Amino acid sequence: MKRIRSGGIFEDKVGYCRAVVADGWVHVAGTVAPGDDVAPDIVAQCRAALAVIEDALTTAGASFADAVRVTYMVPKPDEFSACWPVLAQTFGANPPAATMISCALVDPKYKIEIELTAYRAALKAD
Repeated sequence: MKRIRSGGIFEDKVGYCRAVVADGWVHVAGTVAPGDDVAPDIVAQCRAALAVIEDALTTAGASFADAVRVTYMVPKPDEFSACWPVLAQTFGANPPAATMISCALVDPKYKIEIELTAYRAALKAD
């Protein structure tokens, strides 16, 4: 098993890591836009969270093309449609199964949290 840290502010506070690689699976934890100064726009936050997820996938030896499941968590579901073009572009011809959940997030400044699972049979967890 391989654990991937991103240096996010909640990793040590809560006791988790950004991603875990096990038997070809890459489990990426719920991810929000990083840093203390987060843009108030949901699309900017979506892009920032996806960049963190992409870094974790790359470190694991995977990519968005390997995504099999994604969960989007948003406090205001009426804002989520603004992210659709970004998500369609990110996953392209390889869209994962997806769910959107409306719920409160850890801090009201966050507009979206994204959790992703990917699978790549050739991955070794070193």
